[in-house]
Amino acid sequence: MTIASRAGAARMPTRSSGLLLGLGFGGFVDGIVFHQILQWHHMISSVEGDPVTTVAGLEANTVADGLFHLGTWALTLAGTVTALVAWRQGRIAPSWSFQFGLVLAGWGIFDLVEGLVDHQLLGVHHVRDDLGAPLSWDIGFLVFGALLVVAGWSLHRRGVRALGRRPAGDG
Repeated sequence: MTIASRAGAARMPTRSSGLLLGLGFGGFVDGIVFHQILQWHHMISSVEGDPVTTVAGLEANTVADGLFHLGTWALTLAGTVTALVAWRQGRIAPSWSFQFGLVLAGWGIFDLVEGLVDHQLLGVHHVRDDLGAPLSWDIGFLVFGALLVVAGWSLHRRGVRALGRRPAGDG
């Protein structure tokens, strides 16, 4: 590897910031839209002893939702910090496709992990607990997550290819 290629590699944008931001934003979409606005489920709405139909159950679910939002906030903060650190290290700013593709992929990864762990393995809630947890909604959530990963990674790769075409010293 030549000195110039080593210097170029050291200045490449970080992938972690986009992925972390996507994980955090994916969690925020889930928590804000499904938990709060639509009220289809809460973090532990399928756990026996914590039904959302009682005040005590709703209180327990609200605390669990708050802890969930704290985690998504921490992921978003970590993504912001890693972007700032990379910027201060002089790494080139990525194209929108490089960064936005990673954000979409991170959101999809969030959906896949949350859908497999919380919906299927632990069963703490499902996408539509308000309808008795039909499996079709859980499967749709996983398919949507997989599509986000594929689309996001494809968009990201386009941004990576565009970085490879930049003239030396540009960026």
